[in-house]
Amino acid sequence: MNDMVKNLLIWGIIAVVLIAGFNQFSSIANSNPQVNYTQFNSDITNGKLQEVHIKGREIVATTKDNGNYVTYIPYIDDKLMDDLLSNKVPVYGSPDERPSLIVSILISWFPIILLIGFWLFIMRQMQGGGKGGPMSVGKSKAKMLTPDQVKTKFTDVAGSEEAKQEVTEVVDFLRDPGKYQKLGGRIPKGILMVGPPGTGKTLLAKAIAGEANVPFFSMSGSDFVEMFVGVGASRVRDLFEQARKHSPCIIFIDEIDAVGRKRGAGSMGGHDEREQTLNQMLVEMDGFETNSGIIIIAATNRVDILDPALLRPGRFDRQVQIGLPDLKSREQILAVHVRKVPLGSDVNLAVLARGTPNYSGAQLANLVNEAALFAARRNKRLVTMDEFEEAKDKIDMGTQRRSLSMTKEQLTNTAYHEAGHAIVGYLMPEHNPLHKVTIIPRGGALGVAFFLPEGDQISKTRTQLESEISTAYAGRIAEGLIYGEDKITSGASSDIQFASNVARAMVTRWGFSDRLPPALFEYEESSYGVMKKISDGTAKIIDEEVNAILQRNYQRAKTTLTENIDILHAMKDALLKYETIDKKQIDELMNRQPVTPPDGWTASDEKAAQEVPNKGRDTPSESDN
Repeated sequence: MNDMVKNLLIWGIIAVVLIAGFNQFSSIANSNPQVNYTQFNSDITNGKLQEVHIKGREIVATTKDNGNYVTYIPYIDDKLMDDLLSNKVPVYGSPDERPSLIVSILISWFPIILLIGFWLFIMRQMQGGGKGGPMSVGKSKAKMLTPDQVKTKFTDVAGSEEAKQEVTEVVDFLRDPGKYQKLGGRIPKGILMVGPPGTGKTLLAKAIAGEANVPFFSMSGSDFVEMFVGVGASRVRDLFEQARKHSPCIIFIDEIDAVGRKRGAGSMGGHDEREQTLNQMLVEMDGFETNSGIIIIAATNRVDILDPALLRPGRFDRQVQIGLPDLKSREQILAVHVRKVPLGSDVNLAVLARGTPNYSGAQLANLVNEAALFAARRNKRLVTMDEFEEAKDKIDMGTQRRSLSMTKEQLTNTAYHEAGHAIVGYLMPEHNPLHKVTIIPRGGALGVAFFLPEGDQISKTRTQLESEISTAYAGRIAEGLIYGEDKITSGASSDIQFASNVARAMVTRWGFSDRLPPALFEYEESSYGVMKKISDGTAKIIDEEVNAILQRNYQRAKTTLTENIDILHAMKDALLKYETIDKKQIDELMNRQPVTPPDGWTASDEKAAQEVPNKGRDTPSESDN
């Protein structure tokens, strides 16, 4: 019987009791008007009564004009019957009907029963609504999946090759424990999967259960902890008791940091419910009782806050690092997610993988889904590269703000700003290749120049870092060259922040300074505020070195744009006409060649662009002088 049927049954019983009580009270109540007993005696004497019905102390009188009323005997009247009979009034009697014992009990106890039921309902909600009601609050809420229900295999987990190799022997052990036991080997009792959110920790745990063909218990760390001390520990005991009955099996605890934090940090010390739960988990994982055939897999992205006793050998013997996928892994993950998506012939997963650095597996799945939604919205039968590019832009920067009203001057300023970034980034040494430039507003940005790395970057050189600083300043410099220094806008605030942070890190963290040794120069934050770990003299040198880096790259970007001012004007015109230009148009502009329309540019688009010639052109270019 599921929860819906139980709730309907309970409310049905309550409704029946309410109806029965209402009917009982309704039957007692009388709709006839009530008169006083004195009037009743007067009617007897005056011969106005046709008949009388006596029921206990209640008297229902019918007058000769067919009117009815009710009265009650206030005292024992011995002369009443004599008066009625002497006046020849027919008298009818009936027994005093009382409600049955069951109905009386229900009516008298109904408020108490209702309060008890309401209290049980509140307790059930406070305890997470576990099956069985409040009497089962100590039972585990783990979901058990049988081998037939676990369909995930290693083939469904793209990338994470090193992580899969780490857990392969766990699968072998669950399939054939004797293979390791003959040699005295002991399989790890616990495996802790550590990695950023969305990297596939839960998916890999399911794949282990699917490959090993064993039951899979899944539970979240927050499911153990409740408001009452001892409930979490009881649930831990119940979970391991269920696991022993289905051994060999896998227990998966997601977000274990909810219960596995370092002890002693709580406000209630050792009596804290969370610490009691952790203590019980430690005992179950490596206590006197043997848990052979039970492998515990936990996932977290905050391993630094876990209790050391939880991480020691014998409990979580092995930590499996699951990081963000690299270029090859991203391509494999995309291939898995597009299996059921009809793709256009122009879709290149390698290009998509290169354009999605630092994407997790969950983000890549979202990318494919967003692209499919865009295609469906446009009534397409295939998902093309355009939808993937738009989906990527939406994830990175937000939805297009087509409704944003921008003046001609603002649009032109944005075009010059983004063109400045593009030109300097294109010409700087060791800079990431320029992918595309757009002036379509998205999120909080009015435009953006996309630079995509050719491969995964583990570290950066000093040359590359300084090139990025120059590129960051290029947008602001372009505004100054075109409109004058006093007309520069505040749109470069995030660019200035980025350049400043990189320059300071180069000096204080990465050792890229000509006047300071390669040492760590930082400030330390404590409960007393920010404390300096460096002397005033060193702080002064740091500021001077940071300023030198910024000034050097600012001047380099300004010189580069001044020497290529004709390209700046041409790229501005292309952006105002097409709104977005890709690598093909950028290469043509940088080589001072005529710009060809981007892919998907139609005759109607060309006609619309020609109707407003030189759209946004309100400043003279070099060709106008």
